[in-house]
Amino acid sequence: MSSYKEKLYWGLQAGGWFLHGAIQVAANFLDAGVLDIQRLIFFLYEAVLCLLVSHIYRQWINRNKWLSLNMSMLLIRVVTSVLLMGLIMYFLRIPASIPLHLFNPMLAFDVTHIFGQSIYYAIIFFLWSAIYFIYNYFERYNKSLKMEATVKEIELNNLKAQLNPHFIFNAMNSIRALVDENPAKSKQAITQLSNILRNSLGTEKKGLTKFNDELKVVKDYLSLESIRFEERLKIEYDIDLESSDFWVPPFMIQTLVENGIKHGIAQLTEGGTISIKTKVTENDELKIQISNSGQYTAEKKGGLGLTNTIQRLKLLYGDAAYLKIDNEKNNSVLTEVKIPHLYNL
Repeated sequence: MSSYKEKLYWGLQAGGWFLHGAIQVAANFLDAGVLDIQRLIFFLYEAVLCLLVSHIYRQWINRNKWLSLNMSMLLIRVVTSVLLMGLIMYFLRIPASIPLHLFNPMLAFDVTHIFGQSIYYAIIFFLWSAIYFIYNYFERYNKSLKMEATVKEIELNNLKAQLNPHFIFNAMNSIRALVDENPAKSKQAITQLSNILRNSLGTEKKGLTKFNDELKVVKDYLSLESIRFEERLKIEYDIDLESSDFWVPPFMIQTLVENGIKHGIAQLTEGGTISIKTKVTENDELKIQISNSGQYTAEKKGGLGLTNTIQRLKLLYGDAAYLKIDNEKNNSVLTEVKIPHLYNL
């Protein structure tokens, strides 16, 4: 979550729950005609409790990705949760009522009173849930509108980088050389090139694509490049199985891999190794590391493809994502991308 959203969330949390407490204080004053200090302290304690319970509830929502559920599944979970929270809130209030001399054992453990107060808190938490989910759905909707408004212009540049004429020319030459000596392999190479072209043309209306679909494109691309480079190109994969839960910008990984081959391995007489590694962090973020033989210099910034990748990451994720390229030891370049889970935006 961005710092702005974090500040907005805590501002609304604190303001909303203390407003709820202030309304109860005002209602009590109008009813009793005097301002009861004990009840003022009790309502303040109650507001803090509601804030903490709702915050834990929000963390549970995000951890279990409720924003991705359909309406019927979501409604069942929300109703069950708010009823449970209402009951929990009722009993959490009791410890504070004892030192403030507001505790009445006969009333506190009366079934009707417990039910009534629990339902009251359940309704409050249900309203909180409604506001939270509506806000997130509208934010996603607005983000999708913004993406659609700019995606055409960005995709024109992306297609220039993705459908690199030199790559297609080299791939076709490699396939032509295979036709006579290895017809089966040339047929497979044509299929792989066809898959890449089909995916390129199919990205016209896609803002994000499944990680596994993106990985298939990358593997097809590297298979074609291995025909051209033969034993000069070594490929390694280390993919976290949880990566499949993520969505990424189409052709982002392929563009970065192509950048590593073009500006790294292709420049080395002996060739080199390109490795792709992913890891899902404890913060539910996807970290993608692309390592290639070679050295990164100011003259090898990657051109349009790399610029577009940075631009798309900024558009889709704001400050929640990053891309960095650094030289490593042993004549190696590391390109690292971190993106948040779609449901944490």
